[in-house]
Formats: sequence, structure tokens, C-alpha cells
Amino acid sequence: MLRLIDGFPTVHCNRREFLRTGGSLAAAGLLLPRQSRSAEATGRVAGAKSCILVYLLGGPPHQDMFDLKPEAPSEVRGPFQPIATNIAGVQICEHLPRLSQMADQYALVRSVSRRNSHHTPMIYYTLTGYETAFPDRDNDIRPPLRTDFPHMGAVLAHFRESRSVLPGYVALPELAIRSSLRGEFKRARSPLRGGGPGFLGPSVAPLMVNGPPGTREAVPAVALPPDISIDRFDERSTLLSLLDRGIPRAPRGEQFATIRSRAVMLTGASNRDGLDTFSLDAEPAAMRDRYGRHRFGQAMLLSRRLTEAGVPMVAIHFNEMTLCDGWDLHSNNFEALEGELLPMLDQGLSALMEDLTQRGRKEETLVVVMGEFGRTPKINKLAGRDHWGECSSTLFFGGGIRGGQVHGSSDRIAAYPKSDPVDPADVQATIYHSLGLNPDQVMYDLTQRAWPVSNGNVIDALL
Repeated sequence: MLRLIDGFPTVHCNRREFLRTGGSLAAAGLLLPRQSRSAEATGRVAGAKSCILVYLLGGPPHQDMFDLKPEAPSEVRGPFQPIATNIAGVQICEHLPRLSQMADQYALVRSVSRRNSHHTPMIYYTLTGYETAFPDRDNDIRPPLRTDFPHMGAVLAHFRESRSVLPGYVALPELAIRSSLRGEFKRARSPLRGGGPGFLGPSVAPLMVNGPPGTREAVPAVALPPDISIDRFDERSTLLSLLDRGIPRAPRGEQFATIRSRAVMLTGASNRDGLDTFSLDAEPAAMRDRYGRHRFGQAMLLSRRLTEAGVPMVAIHFNEMTLCDGWDLHSNNFEALEGELLPMLDQGLSALMEDLTQRGRKEETLVVVMGEFGRTPKINKLAGRDHWGECSSTLFFGGGIRGGQVHGSSDRIAAYPKSDPVDPADVQATIYHSLGLNPDQVMYDLTQRAWPVSNGNVIDALL
């Protein structure tokens, strides 16, 4: 269908609509298997043990990063120039020079699309795979609820045991945004729905690293009060365990005891080595410099340490890491990208890829770079781009993903998919598959209603 977007005729390719029968049918045993190419359907053995999710909160401009359109009108293409990568015929932005020479190592999907351009519902959807009750309300900041659908990290923590005392899901930092009130900038952090465990419960809630990555102070959840030494803490914990012996517990009491036991192990003297995973002091100065001495670079380095220690999901919610307000660039788009965001991403992401490869951990660690949506084709009057859910790009590295390829394409102004449209739920299904979790695996909400962990299809071409 031909549509006019910002005055330019564009072919709009509708993506397939999934048949969503609802969890009630699954609970009744009536949910027929979907034709999602899951781990069982493909017959492939997924080898990834951990996922590092680099979530570019705010909506990264795909046409200024991974899908430039040099032949488009100036009000669409902007000032950035494409540069050749080490894959013939593939170009990316000139401000990603390190990544341009590693294109044979990662895959790009240039046709991610969903008809919603609102921050909060799309953040919720891209991280949980399910829509909010109010998909048309932008910046409808409501506190996370126990009835929410869980973040991908919580799902992985639920189905995949951590290989250490560390939790199954670590957030760097927690999913939150800086909010504004009546046009005045407000630095209060507002937690966003979609970042927590939801109905899967507190046992798979993320451990949040909200301070400077690499310092123990950054993990307040495991910091002892100043007047409590490690030895005193361990003595009190031992006494508590003695008092607890022989006391029958209700099911919820058992769940609480499990959570408390893990917290005690993580905080006490018995896990000093494990807690040191959160410190970057042991990393060579040259390695820290390679990642970048900025918050994002150090978060990327810490994520490598955490996955190496056995954490299934580390989610880097890339916001509040820069002078500008993340990737929500309604104004001064190109100044912020060239001056801060793209150099940070280029340095930190390329360092992570090199590091994982040199350590022989590329195949067991999946790295995914995405946002909640892309940006408008036409540059606005403030030299920015506005929200655009109809087209965006996602990058995959490691974890069984075949590098050196581009899946899908966008039209001549990067407004809509031209070929192979992909729903964000397909990205989720691919993540789960890479980590050996069948997207059709069922999880249960608080009413014991069954839901598949993903409504998407595995992007088989990437594997």
C-alpha cells in the first residue's frame, strides 16, 4: 500500500499478525502449538549460557547508525556519511569506525517494526513481549506491579539456574527514566514497568547496580551497614539459622527463606570472591581504558565479568550514562550522537566483542543491542528526530548467531520495512532460543493462567 510519509511516497509493508489466543486457552490445554521455529523445531543445539542486553533506552535513530540512506533528501539523510565495513556492500555510520571493521562478527536486522511510537508501552512490549493495558499512553509512568509480565531477564532467571550464588538477572542500572514535570527537568528517577519480575515473583527480581559500575557501593542491596562487620554479620546469620531450625513454614515462607538465604550468601564472608565480581579493581588498566572510562564502557566490562561468573542475563539499560538524556533525541540529535553516544557505543561494544572472542566466550555469550523503537525519517525543526515504531535496527553478536549478514531491509527513507519485517517479539524469541529456552515454554501468572514466554518467531536466518 502506497502511503505518504513526511511528504514522500512510501510502500508500507504490513508484518504478519500473530494469532494471540490468550493464556486462558493454554491453561485449558487448548492452545495449539504455534509454528515458531523454536529450539525443538529447528533441531539446533543452542550453546549460549548468558545474554548481555544493551538496551538503548529512548529510541536510537537507526538511519543515523546502522541503516543510513545517503541517496535520500537532505531532510531525511542528515549530515552523517556512511562508511564501508569489512563486509562487501554493507555500510554503517562514519562515527562507528571500530564496529565497521567488525561487521563480519555480528548480524544486523534492519526491519524491526511495530505500529506503536510511545515510549512506555513500547519499552514494556520490547522487554516483556506483551502489551500494557494502555498501549496508546505515552510517558504513562506507573510503578511496576506484581501483576506485570516479566522482563526477559526475569524469565531467564526463572527457567535457567544461575551458575553461581549471584542472581540470574542483573540490571545496570535498573530500568528507570528521568521524568519532567510541567516542562521543568526533574532528575528524579522513575522506575518503569517492564524491568522487573512481575508475576514471576521477587525470587527473580534483578540485582540492581545503580552506582558507578565497578565499585561495591554501586550495589546497595549487598552493602552492609557501617557498624556491621562481615564477621558480625556471619555470626548473626548463623544464629538466625539455628533459631529457624524445626520451624514449619508455609509455601510463601519457604520462598522468603530461599531469597534470604541467597542474600546472606551474597553478602557474607563466604562470598567475598563472588562479590568481588562487581569490582573492576582486578582488571588491567589497559582493559578498562579499552572499554572506555565512562559509565557505559565500565558497565560493558562489568557485564562481561558477571556473565563469566554465571549470570544468565545482564541488562544494560543505557540511560543516565551521558550528559544528554539518553537516546530520546528530539533536538540536537547529531550533536549528541557525534559528541557522546556513538563514540561510547563504538568503543564499549567493540571492546566487549573483542574481549569475548579472545576469551573464547563468543559462542556462549549472546549480545543484543536494541531500543524500544527507531526515529522519524524526517528531521524536525530542532535538528532532532521524533518517535517512530514502524522501523528500527537491532544488532546480534555471538550466542550461535551467524555474523557478517544483514537481515531485512527498509525502504528508501528508512520509514518502513521493505523486506523480511520482524516484530520485537521475534527478537525476544531469538534470544530465548539462543539460550536454549523454547519460546513456547509456558509460565504462569498469579491466577495460574498460562502464557508462552514469547509470542514471536525465532529469526531462523540469523542462526
